[in-house]
Amino acid sequence: MNAPNSANILSSKMNRKTAQSFVDVSYEEAKERAYALVPFLKSQVELTEKTSYIPETVVNALHDSGLFRYQQPKMWGGMEVDYRGFMEIPYIIGLGCPSTAWVFANMASHHRQLAQWPMQAQEDILASDPDALIASGIAYVQGQGQKIDGGLLLSGQWGFSSGVDISSWNMLACTIKDENNKPIDWCMCLVPKEDYEIVDDWQTMGMRGTGSRTVKCKDIFIPEHRVLSMHIHRPGFHFPGLKIHTNPMFKVPNSSVGGNGIAGAMIANAQTMLNETTEWIKSKSTSYTGAKMSDIPTLQLKIANASGKIDAAYTWLMSNCIEAEMTYKNGQTFDVEAKLKYRRNTAMGMKMANEAVDILHELLGANGIYEKHSFERMFRDAHASAGHFVFNQDAQLIPYGLKVLGGEFKSPTM
Repeated sequence: MNAPNSANILSSKMNRKTAQSFVDVSYEEAKERAYALVPFLKSQVELTEKTSYIPETVVNALHDSGLFRYQQPKMWGGMEVDYRGFMEIPYIIGLGCPSTAWVFANMASHHRQLAQWPMQAQEDILASDPDALIASGIAYVQGQGQKIDGGLLLSGQWGFSSGVDISSWNMLACTIKDENNKPIDWCMCLVPKEDYEIVDDWQTMGMRGTGSRTVKCKDIFIPEHRVLSMHIHRPGFHFPGLKIHTNPMFKVPNSSVGGNGIAGAMIANAQTMLNETTEWIKSKSTSYTGAKMSDIPTLQLKIANASGKIDAAYTWLMSNCIEAEMTYKNGQTFDVEAKLKYRRNTAMGMKMANEAVDILHELLGANGIYEKHSFERMFRDAHASAGHFVFNQDAQLIPYGLKVLGGEFKSPTM
């Protein structure tokens, strides 16, 4: 079944003013615009969760701010800010609404990724609509590509396509196999919304507003210029779009710190949980003894513990984004071990942030279970987001340990 109202969401953009250019917006101004949106985003949290996708009012506010395009090439009217913003801007947006920030991080990331594609593919999407939003299905094994003259036929079913309801395109991954059923290439395909079906299966415990639904298609033709090989270890491999977009920011590999955008959104969720819990404690006395809650040493300890974990997670992962930015600005690159290290850091940093949410939820006692407070939503969102592959410690720590102990780690796309 198609997701509700997705056509209406996309058509609503026709009522907005013509797309603007944001090339003169600095990094600092982009942050100011993000902070200015936080109160509004907070006011829309309940609606976002209820509708299970980002509401039209929020989408339009983000478009008007230009922030969806903060890492889009200046050639297309984007801000093209430094890579460190990859995490910091979603973090700020997340202080208002983590689901919105999660989708925002994905949409903005895909504008950055689109810079790697042939110019014809970029023109297909951005020439008529620089504001176009692109969702994704990133699991290669969930898609099958069959090479034919002029491109390939794409079939598959991809889960967790965040923001798909508000997107007019999708980046869908696939594996291409030879006649012996052996994988020979791993590709991303740009697919317009009319060529895939949205499955309304996003009924979840948390992160409800992300609308991370399943998408599927069968034998859809993808022209060659919209197919990008990600088999980076193939001899002579290069991303064609990087001959034109030369900012080192576009070269930072998603296979290293690519999870830090959504991590920023969820660290903000933890920070908001801390802020609201602290204010709540300051205003309360215990129900049974009448003691002032802020005077209880164990609560003081838990607040300090949670805040330390959140600060550590933010500082650690933000510093990794800055390291990535400076590495590529200096003409260097990450080897496989470095990429695995940064993926390890993302998973461990998010573990700390979510541990902080658990500490705070525990100290709230029975008050943490009421829907009239936002505590229970932030708790649900933290645990729902923890299921993401890039936050899974088993998936991200073991490869790093294998590599540093002399084992062989193979991945054609890392």
